[in-house]
Amino acid sequence: MPDKTNALRILDAAGISYSLLAYHYHLDDLSVERIAVINGLPLAQIFKTLVLKGDQDKAIVAVIPGDRQLNMKALARSAGVKKVSLIEAAQLPVLTGYVRGGCSPVGMKRLLPVFIDRTAMMWDGIYVNAGAKGLLVKIAPFDLRRVCNAVFDIIT
Repeated sequence: MPDKTNALRILDAAGISYSLLAYHYHLDDLSVERIAVINGLPLAQIFKTLVLKGDQDKAIVAVIPGDRQLNMKALARSAGVKKVSLIEAAQLPVLTGYVRGGCSPVGMKRLLPVFIDRTAMMWDGIYVNAGAKGLLVKIAPFDLRRVCNAVFDIIT
């Protein structure tokens, strides 16, 4: 098990209950679909963290289930911007402190607005990245919302 990530330290400090899952992945395919298959997890319960930019290059975070696609117009509406687009992979460490395949919505180096797809509320726990490739955290959606100061909305 790797050292505690920033995300896990923040969850611990907030007194939030979670469970860790070390998962197998392939460097040539970091897709959530592949991770679900390799590890026997339900794709709809694994939520991916996407970092986008809106007006004036303001960063926005979307947390969506692995079996759905982000609706960029819906996210832009939720975030109060005209449009959004995915950031370039090279910008990810600069904005978040995380790398592609290891980006958690918890513990980013900058406090960014976070939007979680409402489908998360139908689960007792969802899997999100714990801040490192190969490590997921299972957390109650409402705890994730609280620790990220996030908003639930329809963004898929």
